[in-house]
Amino acid sequence: MSKIILIIAIFSHTVMAQRSDAQWPTAAKNGFGTSATPNSKVWFTLANGAMTEVFYPTLDVPNVETFQFGVMRGREVENEITHTIHQLELPNPESLTFRQVNKAKSGQYTITKTYVTDPRSNTVLIDVDFHTREEVDLVVYYDPSLNNSGMHDSAWKEDDALVAVDGKIASALMSGCGFTRTASHSFGSVESVDRVTGNVVQAGFLKQKRCTLALAFGETTTQATKAARLSLARGFDAVKREYEAEWQSYVATLPRIAKHQHQLNMAAMVLKGLEDKTFRGAAIASPSTPWGGGPNANEPTVSGYHAVWARDLYHVATAFDAMGDRATANRLLDYVFRVQQKSDGSFPQNSWVDGRPIGGGLQMDQVGLPLVLAYQLGRADRDTWRKHVKPAADFIARRGPRTDQDRWEEKPGYSPSTIAAQIAGLVCAAEIAKVNGDTASANAYLETADKWASNVERWTVTGSGHTARGYYLRINENEDPNDGAKIEINSSSLKADERKILDAGFLELVRLGVKDPRDPLIVESLALIDQIISVKTPVGEAWYRYNHDAYGETPDGGRYDGRNGVGRLWTLLTGERGEYEIAAGNLASARKRLDTMAGFANDGLMIPEQVWDMKHAPNPSFRFGAGTGSATPLAWSMAQFIRLAMNIEKGRNLETPKVVAERYVFSHKKAQK
Repeated sequence: MSKIILIIAIFSHTVMAQRSDAQWPTAAKNGFGTSATPNSKVWFTLANGAMTEVFYPTLDVPNVETFQFGVMRGREVENEITHTIHQLELPNPESLTFRQVNKAKSGQYTITKTYVTDPRSNTVLIDVDFHTREEVDLVVYYDPSLNNSGMHDSAWKEDDALVAVDGKIASALMSGCGFTRTASHSFGSVESVDRVTGNVVQAGFLKQKRCTLALAFGETTTQATKAARLSLARGFDAVKREYEAEWQSYVATLPRIAKHQHQLNMAAMVLKGLEDKTFRGAAIASPSTPWGGGPNANEPTVSGYHAVWARDLYHVATAFDAMGDRATANRLLDYVFRVQQKSDGSFPQNSWVDGRPIGGGLQMDQVGLPLVLAYQLGRADRDTWRKHVKPAADFIARRGPRTDQDRWEEKPGYSPSTIAAQIAGLVCAAEIAKVNGDTASANAYLETADKWASNVERWTVTGSGHTARGYYLRINENEDPNDGAKIEINSSSLKADERKILDAGFLELVRLGVKDPRDPLIVESLALIDQIISVKTPVGEAWYRYNHDAYGETPDGGRYDGRNGVGRLWTLLTGERGEYEIAAGNLASARKRLDTMAGFANDGLMIPEQVWDMKHAPNPSFRFGAGTGSATPLAWSMAQFIRLAMNIEKGRNLETPKVVAERYVFSHKKAQK
């Protein structure tokens, strides 16, 4: 067996655990990069000392499972993921430039890799610096999963490039210092041949220990090879200077804050990078597939979190607006209205970036929040009103306040957070209706909103004895919150009394201006939440989505399997608590929440969806208060950090719609006086 075939075989055994199925890698990314301009349509992710998914030509199409290096001495092979200690560096904190430093556990070598993308082409450039104390070979190991699937690639060598293709997506791997030997291999076959198909991998021995690699993409192998060759000809240093200059120019436009400036800069750059470059305004939830997305990634059906949710996009848009970037916020709203909105006025559960629906669920908060955003952005023109705002508001008035799914995409019924979004959406739509002279619609929306605001407690507050006045439920399937109906916890077999399942979603009633932060029911519910679903981590307090949540790793730390998981702590809930404290006039507490959110970020300043929730961990990869295998970075979490930071600077919640607060909070205070 030749050395190149041997290394593929050993990598196959170590990385793939002798299975032929493709599998998306961990969602716990600590690096994410792309050019700041829309010309280059390629994005990279980093995790565990390697490059993971690379997206092209849009942000919902991953093409790489793993890209890492191996070190070969004789017939022994070590790989970066397993055999090295990983360190991540940010060589330029005002750019999405990342450097991985992988030191062998044996102490015999160090592999240093710096990543950028070429602003002029669809190329990821990797500067590799290999230091070793012994005579060994450095081998690049590339596992493509082109076109969002792992089983339909064809791969071969074409001149000095390793190329692969699936449909209209092709990749080309080239080395600036050349390869001594190369091979392409298909899992399930016994040997490598000139051209292989299926679940393929490619490998090549580098001629030198200091080298630049180019991984480029195009519609054909000719286009991909040309892109790689042009980027290598420009040279890593020249490409890096241009790449970083673009990001530095963007960072220079960002607001200055008193604390955590680097974290705000990174969050803003990541959010900018998460907007697709073909379908402008399509901001995906995360460049990851939590826990690998299921048993395999063989077919192009898995969307992971690289899809667009109107709810998440609303939070991203409000973060941009809070930073003064109203142009981007408007572009995101245009996408929701012009691409996602359905003919009945509603919005899909989520969609691919071109607008094709994915999930079939109806979440009424995702119908209400775009209307709030339209009001906040001053979008009262007649076209927006007639084609988008009115159809959505009519849909809410016709179908609400009950929702088919709550904001966690799970249960039907009367949800405080969803009702808050619908009330706020109707009041904001009424204001836009008035501007357009439609008094009848405005009055109808306000009448409905007032009715729901006066009944939200009757529908969602139970007096089961935990508190003197009662407390808000997570969700109530019918109009009686005291009937003790059973609720099935998603992803588990547990059924519980709905009066015993609580979350902090009622805080949306405060954030969106429907309830006063000092409302006795809000205060008492908050105290109960802190007793039941809060955890003090080493970096600060955090909360579960709700008690008995099952969306997370299994008890032994295994990947989420849809049956017996344990929901962990959600970072964005700490930010939501901070916004509540701003509304209540407690800026000091809000600042602590911001500190905690910054503490949740990993070494690449990526804020995860969930963090580990206990001192004990089943393996060293979990640390109390640090990210799990959930989506990282999560756009919603990064946006929540930005919004909390900006709200602290301004001393108020900028995204709270004034027209709603004036109707339900300020007018009530005046009446009491």
